[in-house]
Amino acid sequence: MAGLAVLQAAGVVGAVDENLRRLDTCAARVAEQGADILVSPELFATGYAPTRVADSDGQGIRAELAGIARRHGIVLVGSTVEATPTGRHISASLFDSRGTELTRYRKSHLFGPEEQSVFLPGNDLPELVPLLGLTVALGICYDIEFPEFARSAAQRGADLLLIPTAVPATGDVGNRAPEHTYNAERISTLLVPARALENGVYIAYANHTAPDFTGLSSIASPYGTFLGLAVDGEELLVAEVDHAEVLRARELNTYMTCRRPELFA
Repeated sequence: MAGLAVLQAAGVVGAVDENLRRLDTCAARVAEQGADILVSPELFATGYAPTRVADSDGQGIRAELAGIARRHGIVLVGSTVEATPTGRHISASLFDSRGTELTRYRKSHLFGPEEQSVFLPGNDLPELVPLLGLTVALGICYDIEFPEFARSAAQRGADLLLIPTAVPATGDVGNRAPEHTYNAERISTLLVPARALENGVYIAYANHTAPDFTGLSSIASPYGTFLGLAVDGEELLVAEVDHAEVLRARELNTYMTCRRPELFA
């Protein structure tokens, strides 16, 4: 069993030092409450503005994130820009309580023209990491909106998906009757718990705040219920996660064992 925390807050674009101080303060709160893992929003340290932060110092920010994890003795998930010889990626890193980077994942599904104009998509599956009695995998934002992403991680053995995210607010769009409109809030309220239920996994989903983003960060259980659901402002969600509940949920809902991949690829 582990204590899982999700931070919902707005990263201020161009204010890396301020954002890192806020994250450090939050990490101290998490440690005081006895939680083990903290997940922060996508590109929180730089603020989420892809074309403006693409040249940020990802390596330097990751060093600061490692220091926060080490200083407070918690596991920390933070999202940064990763520069490679061939281009730049939106990445997420998992640091253990000693500040060691256990894994880094590059976002597979880039959202919209702004991300696609400055970043490359990652082409590697997220690694599975044993952690506090669970097997965890990273994802980033848009990834969780694709059912095959979560299914692949669960099929390979993941119990818990840690997802930094930045979902821009859309309001109701479509210019149709209410039942024929779309609102990006449904990603949090519909897709995230559905992904948790259909795969029997916990999902930690850490978003930025309204009004520019949808908020509604959450911790979803393998039963498809919310162990914590934020509204629109800054909030820290904390819940316990337990491998035994993953096993029990998969006994009750046998999607993982009853699927027919030979018929439905």
